[in-house]
Amino acid sequence: MDARGYIEEHRGEFVAALKEWLAIPSVSADPDRHGDVRRSAEWLVRHLERTGFPTVEVWETPGLPAVFAEWPAADPSAPTVLVYGHHDVQPADPAEEWDTAPFTPVEQGDRLIGRGASDDKGQVLFHALGVRAGLAASGAGAPPVTLKLLIEGEEESGSPNFADLLRDRRDRLGCDVVVVSDTTMWAADTPSMCVGMRGLTDCQVDLYGPDRDLHSGSFGGAVPNPAAAMADLLSGLHDADGRIAVPGFYDDVVEIGEEERDLIARLPFDEAEWLATASSFAASGEAGYSTLERTWVRPTAEINGMWSGHTGSGGKTIVPKSAHAKLSFRLVPDQEPLRIQQAVRAYVEANVPDGVYAEVSFSGPGVRPCASDLSSAAVRAARAAMSRAFGTEVLYTREGGSGPEADLADILGAPLVFVAVGLDDDRIHAPNEKVEVPLLLKGAESAAYLWEDLARGV
Repeated sequence: MDARGYIEEHRGEFVAALKEWLAIPSVSADPDRHGDVRRSAEWLVRHLERTGFPTVEVWETPGLPAVFAEWPAADPSAPTVLVYGHHDVQPADPAEEWDTAPFTPVEQGDRLIGRGASDDKGQVLFHALGVRAGLAASGAGAPPVTLKLLIEGEEESGSPNFADLLRDRRDRLGCDVVVVSDTTMWAADTPSMCVGMRGLTDCQVDLYGPDRDLHSGSFGGAVPNPAAAMADLLSGLHDADGRIAVPGFYDDVVEIGEEERDLIARLPFDEAEWLATASSFAASGEAGYSTLERTWVRPTAEINGMWSGHTGSGGKTIVPKSAHAKLSFRLVPDQEPLRIQQAVRAYVEANVPDGVYAEVSFSGPGVRPCASDLSSAAVRAARAAMSRAFGTEVLYTREGGSGPEADLADILGAPLVFVAVGLDDDRIHAPNEKVEVPLLLKGAESAAYLWEDLARGV
C-alpha cells in the first residue's frame, strides 16, 4: 500500500484520536487549566507510544511540560530531523461567540471545529500518521531518518521556559534539520511553504516636562510641551517614503532574493479583498515594496497608542506635565531585538528638547526573526514533498507574526523548514477555530515523503 492509500484508510481513527485530544482544554495561560496541560502531554505520550516511537518522555520545565519522542533510523548514518509543535492552546473566550462547545470537537463535513484543531494539535498529530504511512509504504521497521519530536506546552504563553529547555537538553536534541508545523498555507488550492517569520520588540516611551500641569495662558509657549515633543518624536519615526528613520535601523536587514520575490508575486493576492478584511480604505507603507512584502519581509515601526494631558469631556487649557506612547517594531532577518532597542533609545534621546526628560521601557528581550535558506537541500526536499502530496507547485510565503523558531535554529544549530497546512481562515485564537481534515491528511502525506527525501538529500 502506498502512503496516500494508508492515510485514507486510517482517516477515521486519525480524526477520532484528534477529537479525543482536542477535548482536553490545555490552556497554558489559565492557571486553572494547568492540570489539563499536563493531561494533554500525557495523552500525547500514549499516542506516540502506540504509533511506535520507542522513546517518549514528558520533559518538565519550571512551568508546563513538553513532550519529547525519538525513533532512530535503521541506518545510524541517516540524518536526524526534529519536528517542533505545541500542545497548549489559546483560551476559548469569549465562549458565547462559539457556535459549538470549544472543547467538544464537532465534525461538519470535512471540517473539524474545536480549540486547537489547527493551532496546533491537528498539525502535530499528522506527523504520527505520516510516519506510519511512510513505514507502511516502504515495509521498513524504522523511518529513513532518525525522527525526534519536541512538542512544547507553553507556546501560547510566550514560551518563557523554552530556550532554557533547549539549552538544558541540547545533547538529546541534536539534529540536522528542524521541521516546524505551526504556520499556515496561502489557500487550500494554493499550497505554500512559510520560509520566514518576523521578530518583535515593543516599548513604552514616557516624556516628562514640568512637575505639574501648567496653565496654558501663564506658561504656554514659554516652556516645552511634552505632548508636542511626543508628536514630533512619533511623526519623525518614518520618512516621506515610509522608511523607518531611526538611525541604524536597517543596518542588518537581509534583502529578499529575486526567487522568493517572484514566488510571492505569483500568489493570487487580491488587494481590494485584503483591504476589506482589514477594514481599511487604502494600502500604505514603505515605497518600492508590495503589500505582501511589507507585511512579510520588511521591518515596521507602529504606534500602538498615545496619551497625554486632558482627555475627558470639555476643555482644559493646560501644558501637560507628561506624554506617553506605546510602540512596537516587527523585525526581519538579521535584525537583533537588543540592537534595535539600543537604536530606538538613541533616537528618542536625540529627539527630545531641553526641559523634557525621556524614559524608554521595553517589555523584554524581544523575539528574534527567522528565515529558511531557500537554496538548502532541506527546503528543496520539503517543497518537493509537499508538491508531490498536493499534486501542484508549492509557492513561498512568510508570516508577519513571531514565535520561538529563532531559538530552535540558533541553540540547536540546525536550519529551519516549515511544513504546515493551516489556513488563515482557520480562526486560530478566535471563536470557532477549525481545521480542514483533507489538508491534515495532505500534511501527513507530505511528511511521509519528506523523510524519504531528506534521507537521500541531507
